[in-house]
Amino acid sequence: MISKVLIANRGEIALRVLRACKELGIATVAVHSTADADAMHVRLADESVCIGPPPSRESYLNIHQIVAACEITGADAVHPGYGFLSENAKFAEILDAHGITFIGPTAEHIRIMGDKITAKQTAQELGIPVVPGSDGEVKPENALEVARKIGFPVLIKATAGGGGRGMKVAKSEADLEEAVSTARSEALAAFGNDAVYMEKYLGKPRHIEIQVVGDGMGNAVHLGERDCSLQRRHQKVWEEANSPALNVEQRMKIGQVCADAMKKLKYRGAGTIEFLYENGEFYFIEMNTRLQVEHPITEAITGIDLVHEQIRVASGAGLSVSQEDIVFSGHAIECRINAEDPRTFVPSPGTITHFHAPGGLGVRVDSGAYQGYKIPPYYDSLIGKLIVHGRTRVECMMRLRRVLDEFVIDGIKTTLPLFQDLIGNQDIANGDYDIHWLENYLASKTDA
Repeated sequence: MISKVLIANRGEIALRVLRACKELGIATVAVHSTADADAMHVRLADESVCIGPPPSRESYLNIHQIVAACEITGADAVHPGYGFLSENAKFAEILDAHGITFIGPTAEHIRIMGDKITAKQTAQELGIPVVPGSDGEVKPENALEVARKIGFPVLIKATAGGGGRGMKVAKSEADLEEAVSTARSEALAAFGNDAVYMEKYLGKPRHIEIQVVGDGMGNAVHLGERDCSLQRRHQKVWEEANSPALNVEQRMKIGQVCADAMKKLKYRGAGTIEFLYENGEFYFIEMNTRLQVEHPITEAITGIDLVHEQIRVASGAGLSVSQEDIVFSGHAIECRINAEDPRTFVPSPGTITHFHAPGGLGVRVDSGAYQGYKIPPYYDSLIGKLIVHGRTRVECMMRLRRVLDEFVIDGIKTTLPLFQDLIGNQDIANGDYDIHWLENYLASKTDA
């Protein structure tokens, strides 16, 4: 069994992993940059190691420093959280070479799913439905031919992409050349790789993702779906489990498809298979081979601790549940609280002068923030997640309305007012939205 885990991350996810380790009686090591010396996970960990200055590439992305921290502290496992090195196959291989357990999938599976083209081909082979698109990389010289076969509008995406970078829509042949060129330039700048591929652009889809967990030996389960359609610039803002758009039959059918695929792949650990969903059809877009930001809403409706499962599987203990054991109960919503201006979304780092988290039945706040904490300007603006659970979606929405009024974060600007606005919108109340809804709504507010 794993005896000491080094948490190679920061912020709320580092604290989340730390809590799971403590519940399992596992010693913890926090690593941090000089900017995060006062972070909550650093304060609560059994040991802490400074791994460099504020820039991520010199600290949280510095593999040699993290391995050295493992050797100094005697940590026999690393949990990468999400972001940073969580989907870095080289990191997983280096840890393995040093006899350190990577709490995540194999390097091979990270590499397969990290390339969008390979991931799509693999998904097809595993029986997962995919979006119609190119068979591989698209070059400027063959882009028009490929686009005509698919049919306009088309979406050009970076093969190594994520977060909406290197992604452009061409609505007609006249738009195609510029869209391909821009996507390639953005992809090169963001990922050091200008390769792009092409897919059919769906008009008003929802973003549905399936949570899976495998033991690496051919056993796997799904834990239902999450609806992540409320997005801004391809970044998720509000997530729900279960999706207001699916019924039980649809949920179990696509969930079983994904679980069966992970069994064939002999996938190890937690993963999320993401789809666009339109007119009753699912279309694979990518797989994230890590814990998702929005994993708490799945935990809320299943009662299963996903970090516990990750650690069990990495230890060789296997899954704690079978598919028959998993029962979905109620409805859960997560709001991502960012340190941003709620109107312009410009980051708002600074000192939190007053912090009061809401409470009560069915309320969870995952955050490393506290009164007096100084939010550094060097990292992602996410400072916390508000998770609310109810017996029904209506009860969940009523509870969310109440806790949003209780949540107090002073000294900086946050996106709390955005959620207070959304909770009163009739489309949101009806669950009637798609991946374009939020940006269209925000644009209409700006125009007004």
